Amino acid sequence: MQESYLSRRNMVRGGLAIAALCLGSAPRAARSDRQRGSSVSITDIDGRTVAVTRPIRRLLLGNGPLAYVMAVLQPEAPFANVVGWGNNFRAADLDGYNAYLRRFPDIDRIPSFSSGTLESIGAELAISLEPDVVVMNLSSKHAALASGLMARLAQVGIPVLFVDFRTRMFENTTRSIQILGELLERQDRAARFLQFRQEQIDRVIEPLAKVRSRPRVMVERAAGMYDDCCLTYGDGNFGELIRAAGGDNLGAHFLHGSFGTLHPEQVIESDPDVVLVTGANWSLYSPAGDWVNLGPGADPVEGQSRLHRLMQRPAYRSLRAVTAGRVHAIWHPFYDNPYYFIALQRVAKWLHPEVFAALDPEDTFRELHARFLPVPYETGYWLSLEGGAS
Repeated sequence: MQESYLSRRNMVRGGLAIAALCLGSAPRAARSDRQRGSSVSITDIDGRTVAVTRPIRRLLLGNGPLAYVMAVLQPEAPFANVVGWGNNFRAADLDGYNAYLRRFPDIDRIPSFSSGTLESIGAELAISLEPDVVVMNLSSKHAALASGLMARLAQVGIPVLFVDFRTRMFENTTRSIQILGELLERQDRAARFLQFRQEQIDRVIEPLAKVRSRPRVMVERAAGMYDDCCLTYGDGNFGELIRAAGGDNLGAHFLHGSFGTLHPEQVIESDPDVVLVTGANWSLYSPAGDWVNLGPGADPVEGQSRLHRLMQRPAYRSLRAVTAGRVHAIWHPFYDNPYYFIALQRVAKWLHPEVFAALDPEDTFRELHARFLPVPYETGYWLSLEGGAS
């Protein structure tokens, strides 16, 4: 990540930490007169029953990509009640962030914090923002406990809710959307979105019930961001998605858990039928990297060039999939937000083109934007290698 970018963010964090000296130790009860509403109990994805007071006027998002859910549930003003979020919405999806910035210019004023580790939030910083509630990814729970963040927030009466769109996306997304719908009093909208989501998932799952062949798929996570190869997925996250799309995920044969690394020799020896890499605009993370720039409005010509270069690395250049052009790139943030069913349709169509000849993931994504999102749809979320490995 660029030093200038880190410096600007550290200045924001430093200023908020100073404010915390005045606000952090203030008893929660002293601010309760600002909270007019009713107390309700919500059971989060971790099974914790948490008391919150609605309406939620000040919401702290422990992970930036939770912004994608806010856009679904309250599209007229997605971030009006967000008082802080992880900077990985911007840094991990700069094109997506800019699409929302054009529509809602004030989001650039929302305080952000590094999301490399949960400890970077800091209890004092979180308290200084005076949130009514903090929403975190379930995958952050261990770090939140180990850093003392959970204990400090509990001490001052700030509730924490866990949701999960990442670890077990098929298992936990429905309940996570319902949790946030309850929190924001948008239950009807959450239900409509979930109905649309399930309809689109069924368009893949039902035809695959009769399919017996499963192409073996190598998924490289964040290809080109790092010099080494090959970060991938085990039985969770994109690995789970590959299985649901009718594929045999290579990483699941070697890894235990959701994420891990394969040695290039393991990829070469396995000779997968299909190669899939994830990408986004990561110019704030790795400006010199060879990652495939994907997202709203991404340039497909540049993406093709980068994908060709990635396939010249030792792990890939001799594979049959590369020679045959069965190589694809897809938007990385699908792995961490409730729109993953779009990726499910796209991957299923790549793996089983005859079965899904009539399925158009582009139309599905366009409909999602038209019905549920406040920004217009733009192409650029995926591409395929053209001309093999030439």
